[in-house]
Amino acid sequence: MPPYNIQKRDSLKLQNIADMEGDLRNNLSRQELIRHPDEGSDPNVVVVPRRDSSEDDARPAESPRLTRTQKTTVAILCFVNLINYMDRFTVAGILSDITKTFDMTESQSGLLQTAFVLVYMIMAPVFGYLGDRFSRKYLMAVGIFFWCLATLVGSFMPNYLLFLLFRCFVGVGEASYSTIAPTIISDLFVKDLRSKMLAVFYFAIPVGSGLGYIIGAEVTNLLSDSHGSEAWRWGLRVTPVMGFLALFLILCFLQEPPRGESEGGQHLQSTSFLEDLGYLFTNKSFILSTLAFTCVTFVAGALAWWGPYFTELGVKIQEDPNAKEDDVAFVFGAIAMTAGLIGVPLGSFSGQKLRVRFPFADPLVCGVGLLISVPLIIGAMVLAELNTIVSYVVVFFGQIFLNLNWAVVSDIVLYIVIPTRRSSAEAFQILFSHALGDAGSPYLIGVVAESLHPYITPRNTTTNTTMEPLSTTTLDYFNSTEATITTTAKPEVDDYVKFKALQYSMFLCAIINIFGALFFFLNSCFIQKDKEKCDQIIAGAVEDRESTSSNRSLSTPEDPEAEQTQNLIT
Repeated sequence: MPPYNIQKRDSLKLQNIADMEGDLRNNLSRQELIRHPDEGSDPNVVVVPRRDSSEDDARPAESPRLTRTQKTTVAILCFVNLINYMDRFTVAGILSDITKTFDMTESQSGLLQTAFVLVYMIMAPVFGYLGDRFSRKYLMAVGIFFWCLATLVGSFMPNYLLFLLFRCFVGVGEASYSTIAPTIISDLFVKDLRSKMLAVFYFAIPVGSGLGYIIGAEVTNLLSDSHGSEAWRWGLRVTPVMGFLALFLILCFLQEPPRGESEGGQHLQSTSFLEDLGYLFTNKSFILSTLAFTCVTFVAGALAWWGPYFTELGVKIQEDPNAKEDDVAFVFGAIAMTAGLIGVPLGSFSGQKLRVRFPFADPLVCGVGLLISVPLIIGAMVLAELNTIVSYVVVFFGQIFLNLNWAVVSDIVLYIVIPTRRSSAEAFQILFSHALGDAGSPYLIGVVAESLHPYITPRNTTTNTTMEPLSTTTLDYFNSTEATITTTAKPEVDDYVKFKALQYSMFLCAIINIFGALFFFLNSCFIQKDKEKCDQIIAGAVEDRESTSSNRSLSTPEDPEAEQTQNLIT
């Protein structure tokens, strides 16, 4: 078909149409005319490129089989994410040993995690900005090197303040990886395949956390005979060795894909930082998913940090415990791993299946999971002082439903934000979710618990009345000697007070979970529209209002197809 001019946007006038159908030449153009997505306005014709089958087959997400490059990239990213969370929660698994070495209070113990997360969230926007503009591969490599070095050097620190300082440095390194890695996966895959790969990637959160508990506790127990109370330091030195291995794999084998490659969004250009902020903070789905995820991180951070210590106290105060105190960290880690292996893919699978019929299903899956976890979390905390085994079972199911959201939330962010702003989106979600979530929850729980100590009545106090031996004259004795009555508390009394104080303060997690579910339910009202808008921008069917003029005419140059494509790009 010969090229034609579109004379007006409001009406189409095609010229030089042959009278006979046989006179028409074959149409070799790969363009098609579609109606403007805004059906309420006058019909406008927008030209978009149509991909042929060979181009679709070349796309990574459309391929029925994963390429070797894709497998290698995902495997490396998953390995680094695994040791990332192992390192983060190794300290929680050996917290009681660190507390004894540095003679820490509960608020100081919580500050170790809070200080780490504060630095982590502050640095996340920095790496998010850089990740949208520079090589993500080398940014991750620099961050991992810094993180491993800080963890290793921190294990040698002789006092609490220096140890706290190096935990802050660890947050700098981890921020580089957490903001960038999901965007690389998003540039390799789309749709359900992306969801599956993100589910594999986010296995590392519960599995890595569980391994952190286990490795920290087991290495400490293994070396306790030879290194005594300082054995916990060796538990911190495992992940740096694995981190240096990950650094080698990234530099030698990881191949960074072009931004937006999987969705055909290579034409999108990076914009200014203020434009990125304006885009993100006018995206309702992004705001609501961030608020909901903030509630999730608050609960997850508090439970992960205080869970093993709280359970140990529960074992101590039981008259006839059915679990060993030394095994708590190991069991807690095993529960976290197993619950993650079930919960993360269950949430991803549920979202993939339900959104075929209900496009707004992803946030509903997350919200329902949080609501179901509320009574299970409360039940586990109540049962911890009565029956440890039953408490383990209840917390296992609670963690399954809490883990439903990890891969789904990340998937939501990636499909409602255009490729050139995804690192920034991940970074700002990390910033706000950690600032209002797990940055403060461990410290807040510790402070509230300490403030409750004076109001809790100790249990199992015994009154010992000690009197001098009676003399021959009993009356003289009572006239000259006063009975000395002293009340002494058994060691269990202090443990009971600490346990009840932590129990009451951790009930706050159930309340925060309910708020998180409400934010997810609100998110379901906007997510379909925001996703469609994102898809249209990537495809070039609509343009950013800030970068285009509302009145634009189409003309036919010597090469009409090239001109039409260029109009979409600009």
